[in-house]
Amino acid sequence: MIRVAFNATSLLSPLTGIGQYSRQLALGLASHANIDADFFYGAMWSKNVRGVPLPGPAGLVPWLRKHVPFSYELRRVIQNNRFAQHAKQQAFDLYHEPNILPLPFQGPTVITVHDLSWIRYPQAHPPERVRAMDKYFQPGLERASLILTDSEFVKRELMDVFGVKPERVRPVLLGVEALFYPRSADETRTVLNAHGLLHGQYLLAVGTLEPRKNLAVALRAFMQLAPALRKRFPLVLVGMKGWHTSALEQQIAPLIAAGEIRQLGYLPREDLATIIAGATTLIYPSIYEGFGLPPLEAMACGVPVITSNVSSIPEVVGDTGLMLDPQDVDGFARGMETLLTAPDVREAMSRKALARSAQFTWASCVSQTVEAYRLVLSKS
Repeated sequence: MIRVAFNATSLLSPLTGIGQYSRQLALGLASHANIDADFFYGAMWSKNVRGVPLPGPAGLVPWLRKHVPFSYELRRVIQNNRFAQHAKQQAFDLYHEPNILPLPFQGPTVITVHDLSWIRYPQAHPPERVRAMDKYFQPGLERASLILTDSEFVKRELMDVFGVKPERVRPVLLGVEALFYPRSADETRTVLNAHGLLHGQYLLAVGTLEPRKNLAVALRAFMQLAPALRKRFPLVLVGMKGWHTSALEQQIAPLIAAGEIRQLGYLPREDLATIIAGATTLIYPSIYEGFGLPPLEAMACGVPVITSNVSSIPEVVGDTGLMLDPQDVDGFARGMETLLTAPDVREAMSRKALARSAQFTWASCVSQTVEAYRLVLSKS
């Protein structure tokens, strides 16, 4: 039995990519026959995996950032103390930090690095986040007994930027939940009716509204479509507001007024899966990803993807989607038009996407992570 201390604080906020990874991995560890995991929630510990975030649109973190000076530093000091107190009382074999920056721990430490976006695209992050990452990331990297990454791409990034030796990094690909699967019009009707949508008659973009997701390109490409196509196939945006969204919101406002864009915000997981399954295609022009769960979730629903050809995305999508330069507005517009007007092309892509998605499972992710724990403990 391996006793694991697992930092689960990312489960306190609405779950985006890192939160989904942390939750699925935590669930897998909690049910694993050879793992005894304790989950740390910032001010408390539990044997249970939290099911819902803190109340409010995004928990307490955004409020703290706005109203409390040096809120990140303050939160980290509090977490360090609470974590250390419990860790001293328990005989943990290993600590896993699934959200990049490890807390102090006197023992073997595994960290998961999801991407280096704050280095590659610092303008796409709040300055406070960039400062914190610059301060804490490299010391944590050096303390780690083993580093997990979401993709081979991120492993190469760590080797190129920080000179990390390849034997210290193990890529473990993410998975897709069982609730993402192809659904008929009858199966999606209730949820789609609630949002005024029709099965197979909308484009979809999923992700936090922030610069890195590059939704401005999706909007400009969408506006190149003929007015009749835009009216028949509105662009649906799903995701909570992130940082620096005012310019994007100004672009979106007149299109919402015209009924050509529907902004649904952050959705419960089951509703999200249904909305994805009912879409004609997923538009995902992100400029940088460590993995990219939304394309995989769309693929598992049999929904073709039009996406970027950069960072880790080709590892996920393979040859099942249309992959373009993330700034190729004309290319994204042509891709949208093709998938909206050529059902035979769309159907062929759908079959390939569905088949490829079966290669990515959370069970495999959990199994490989536990093997990584055993590797670390065999060397300690």
